[in-house]
Order: sequence, then C-alpha cells, then structure tokens
Amino acid sequence: MSSSNSTPPNPPGNMKKSISATPPSKPSWVLPYKTQSLPQLYTIGKKLGQGQFGTTHLCTEKSTGLQYACKSIPKKKLICKEDYDDVWREIQIMHHLSEHANVVRIKGTYEDQLYVHIVMELCAGGELFDRIVQKGHYSEREAAKLIKTIVGVVEACHSLGVMHRDLKPENFLFTSTDEDAALKATDFGLSVFYQPGETFSDVVGSPYYVAPEVLRKHYGTEADVWSAGVILYILLSGVPPFWAETEMGIFKQILQEKLDFESEPWPGISDSAKDLIRKMLERNPKKRLTAHEVLCHPWIVDDRLAPDKPLDSAVLSRLKQFSAMNKLKKMALRVIAERLSEEEIGGLKELFKMLDTDNSGTITFDELKDGLRRVGSDLMESEIKDLMDAADIDNSGTIDYGEFLAATVHLNKLEREENLVSAFSFFDKDGSGYITIDELQQACKEFGLSEVHLDEMIKEIDQDNDGQIDYGEFAAMMRKGNGGIGRRTMRSNLNLGEALGVKNV
Repeated sequence: MSSSNSTPPNPPGNMKKSISATPPSKPSWVLPYKTQSLPQLYTIGKKLGQGQFGTTHLCTEKSTGLQYACKSIPKKKLICKEDYDDVWREIQIMHHLSEHANVVRIKGTYEDQLYVHIVMELCAGGELFDRIVQKGHYSEREAAKLIKTIVGVVEACHSLGVMHRDLKPENFLFTSTDEDAALKATDFGLSVFYQPGETFSDVVGSPYYVAPEVLRKHYGTEADVWSAGVILYILLSGVPPFWAETEMGIFKQILQEKLDFESEPWPGISDSAKDLIRKMLERNPKKRLTAHEVLCHPWIVDDRLAPDKPLDSAVLSRLKQFSAMNKLKKMALRVIAERLSEEEIGGLKELFKMLDTDNSGTITFDELKDGLRRVGSDLMESEIKDLMDAADIDNSGTIDYGEFLAATVHLNKLEREENLVSAFSFFDKDGSGYITIDELQQACKEFGLSEVHLDEMIKEIDQDNDGQIDYGEFAAMMRKGNGGIGRRTMRSNLNLGEALGVKNV
C-alpha cells in the first residue's frame, strides 16, 4: 500500500493485535517477584474510569492517608504470554518516564491470583477529552500551551527510546479541576521500546488518531507526531480532521482526504496554526515534522527565538550531569542504581542495548559516539571522550551496565530517602554513622578507583570540619544540583547550564 489512493486495510475492529485461535500457554504471574497484598496497604474507593483492559479506582494509602489512582487489570483478560509481556512492559515504561513533569507518576505495583494493580498519582481534574467536549474548542493561546505539553511528552518519550502509539485526549489528565491545572500523560499500554530506525507493522491505536503509515503497517516514531497533530486540530476546532460513520470510513479519510480549513472556526484561525497542523499531518512520515521541530515552530514558541539545533537527548543530558559529579557521588549512584527494582531500570536496560550494538555487555567509545550521533548530538570527539571517561568509573576503557545505570538514572530517584540511607550504609562499613577516609579508601578499592584527592573530597563535603561525613552531609551532597560539589571533570561549556530538552525526564 504505497499510494494514498490505496484501498484502506482491514485491521481488527478494536485496533489491537489479533490472537491466534489456539493461544500458547500463558504464565501465572506478570511481575517477576512477589508483592504485598494491595488491600493490606490501600483502601479501595469509588470507580474513576473503565478501559478496555482495566478498571481504575480511587485508593487511599492506609499509612499516610494520601489518595492515589489504582488501575486493576483482570488476569482473565490476559489470554497469552504476549499479553502478560505487554503489561510488564507498560509498568517498566511508566517507571522509565514517570519522573517527567507531565507524565503520571507510578507509585507501585501489586499482583494477586486475579489481578495486576498499578498504583499511580491521582489526577483529579479529568480527561482533556472531557474539557474539549465542555468547551467546544480552545483559543489559539490555550491550544498552543496544551500541544506544547503534549509534544514535549512525545519528544521525551522518543529521546528515551519509547514510542507511545496511542496519543489521544482521553490519555491526558488534568491534575485538578483548576483552569490552569497541569496536564499529564497516562496509559502506556500500547507503548513500546524501540531502536533508532526500527519500524513496526502491528496496527494499534485509536481510529481517529492513527497515522496513515500505521494503516499501511510500516511505521516508526513519526506516527506519534501525526496523532498529536490530530489532537491539535481537535483542540482548535472541536472536531477530528478525518471523520466517518465507520472505522473503515475513517481509515479511508486518513489515507486520502484533504484537511478542511474552510469550515468554521478555521477562517478565523491564524495561518501559522494551520501551517503547523499541515506539517504535523503530512502523510509522508519522512517529510513530517519531528517532535522537536514542532516545539520550535513559531506558533508554539510565540514568536520568541526558537532553538537553532536539537536539544540534548535524555542520555546525553544525564551523562553530562554525571560527568560533573565527584567520585563519592558517582560511587553512591552506582550503589543506588544496582539496588533499583527491575521494573525501575527496565527502560535504561533498553537504552543500554540500543547503544551496545555488538551485544558485548559493554559500551565502547565508538558505540557511544555512534549512539549519540543517532539522537542528534553534534559533540566533538574530544567532548564525547570526556563523557566516556567520566562514566567509566573503574577506568576499564568501556562503560559496563552498572556504570551506565549510574550515569543515566534520573536524579530524582537518588534523592529518595530510602535510597540515600541505603547508599550511606554501603560506605559506612562499621555502622558508626560516619564515613571516614579509611572507609572511602575501601570503597574506592571495591570500585577499582584510584584514591587520590579523598582528603580534599571529605573537606568539601564535611560541613562541620570533623574530618568525616555524617548522613546529613552525605544527603546534602547527593541532593545538590548538577554535581556542584567536588572537582569537575568537564569544561564549562559541557556543564548543565544548557537548555536541556528533557531535563525533567
């Protein structure tokens, strides 16, 4: 199906992957570990919503009284192993993305014989879809603000090796009923990890928002931008750009129909807004704007100067942060990273595989250079070498998996109290409540590090000048932004004062 005049395909009615008549045997559990019982920790309240695979209820944490949303997926709906894998991948992706300011944060996961439960941040303001219905349509200024948030999430997803595949107003929630409430992405049930240049063939998504290349069963990340373009059209007009009485009719319109900019309210909408929509709903995915290019469009940036080059990818920005840290913080991050749960590091595992092209279990300088080039980096080789040296904690000449986790884990994770306590205990070998220079020397030997400048490091962190580091001093050092304490390993132009496109991811 290479031309726009082709007969539309005939995907399954629910836009999901079809299941064979005799499904393969399925596992008993989604999570690779046992969990506590959900009712022991939470009180389940009223129903908040119903999806194809799960029901969401209000829940209250018994120990704190805080309210969350709990999505419960009946295991009887998981027909085969692929369905179990899909739920596990959704949980990993939520952890991978949930530090982003506009992604619903996951709190925890629980499983029993009948259900998988995902407890997450409560967004009490309802769906974007409902607000569109109430308003009819948004002003250009309001729509620009919303689409900037939506496409910002898309850019962050793509930067972190994730394609959403089901962008629609129903999957964006407001944190409260306030007019200026924050908007957050939710429901990553159809999302996948991807490698640069990888294409997909399974027809998934929601009919009004699906890109033409998805219908042709050969697509990549560009499909997310199309879906965001459909949302923008709806925000400004209140109706979808491609509409028909049946799914097949919608698909035919998506493949063939011209955009309607003649009907109301389009005559009163700016040419700049219409230009952006045309470029997001370009049927040729290779000519379509990327998420970053959308964010640089004059209608989005409100005539301010747009960045003249792509912003740093998530991997690059995190490597830069790591490069500016002192040795103790780097070692502590590795301790924390290696103790994170499998679901929390699943996305980073996929990123590591993306860079480790020869599957050797380590990333070489050439692999790091090629990987950064693929995500749009224009760093010089000497700058990439500096990043490589900073991440290579044991000076082996390559970055192993543990080093990569330490260098790329989101800093919000290290700031959690339980993680800081765990890392401090690792260094405080005798449990005295202090880290001494002897204990730092011992830790350096375990990590294969040279022991130079340890006395200087302690002096910089030791706020009360008693020659050792207590927990308060350790936590202050760990929470200080951008590795501000200790000897810097990068030139100033590589430190983190730059505008980072995914700094909140």
